[in-house]
Amino acid sequence: MSSTPDLKSTRQKAYWVSVASLLGLIALCVVWELFVAPLRPGGSWLVLKVLPLLLIVPGIFKQRVRTYQATSLLVWLYFAEGATRASSDPALASQLMAGLEVLLTVVLFASVSVYARTYKIPKVKAA
Repeated sequence: MSSTPDLKSTRQKAYWVSVASLLGLIALCVVWELFVAPLRPGGSWLVLKVLPLLLIVPGIFKQRVRTYQATSLLVWLYFAEGATRASSDPALASQLMAGLEVLLTVVLFASVSVYARTYKIPKVKAA
């Protein structure tokens, strides 16, 4: 009995969760900084924080393992920002957006870690 179908299934699920959480994080950052709770009225230059996320989109879509590994490190910057702003921002809307950012970053980290991990598991030989 081979574990290959299980690995492929796990990898496929991790891929779709990674794509959804990455796109969700990008959308959240844009909406947050331009419309819902910008630091300055009319929008904020802080919206440029999505640029690193946009750079990794092609690698995630093409399922490049190195991109998944790099994303697992990059995502902690967004986690730190979300945690900081959730606990220190006086505006409720911004606190809620920051909480959602923290949630999306944790989901993204878990999914890219699972995806990358499926390539490190040794193949089981059938007896």
